[in-house]
Amino acid sequence: MNYFITLEGPEGSGKTIHARTLADYLRAQGYEVLLTREPGGTSIGDQIRRVLFTLDNTSMRPATEFLLFSASRAQHVDEVIRPHLDAGGVVVCDRYYDSSLAYQGYGHGLDLQYLRAITDFATGGLKPDLTLLLDLSVEDGLRRREEGGSWNRLDEYSLEFHRRVRQGYLELVAAEPERWVVIDASPSIEAVQKEIQAVVEARMSHEGTEG
Repeated sequence: MNYFITLEGPEGSGKTIHARTLADYLRAQGYEVLLTREPGGTSIGDQIRRVLFTLDNTSMRPATEFLLFSASRAQHVDEVIRPHLDAGGVVVCDRYYDSSLAYQGYGHGLDLQYLRAITDFATGGLKPDLTLLLDLSVEDGLRRREEGGSWNRLDEYSLEFHRRVRQGYLELVAAEPERWVVIDASPSIEAVQKEIQAVVEARMSHEGTEG
């Protein structure tokens, strides 16, 4: 079966390690799994990622930021994600378009109607089957980022910005509850991953039964 899973959340919520561990778990269950990330996932996308995250580009405008994310996403969907789904595989993606709605929409205050229209164009309307929100307080998440030594340009934004992002995610969940599952990311990595695996297994089993 083809199935598209995305992991979202504020900075430091553990998306990357949980995406990798989930992909390994699903492979062990016999699924053909593609693990990928945004921005990036392709050679062109990785080049855009470097432009977006380097601390050299602190003068970047919010609209520029959003359009660069969208350009990376368009390449990613067309070159990598859609072909794997079309072949019957499972995709696990560390961030997708909900990040842009949360960060550039709710965080920066760009017009969500415009962002959604551009997102639809960039993705060809491709939506995830399941999106996991790894929810964590802003303070805890940024502390984890700083302790991990992986600070980037987006981490430099104010606490208020990051609070708007987190609230934005919660509003996205409320608007589309059938697609989202909120998972508390504050416990141990092992505990959080166990919950993720249980949610994914239940959802995929249900979809397989319906299919």
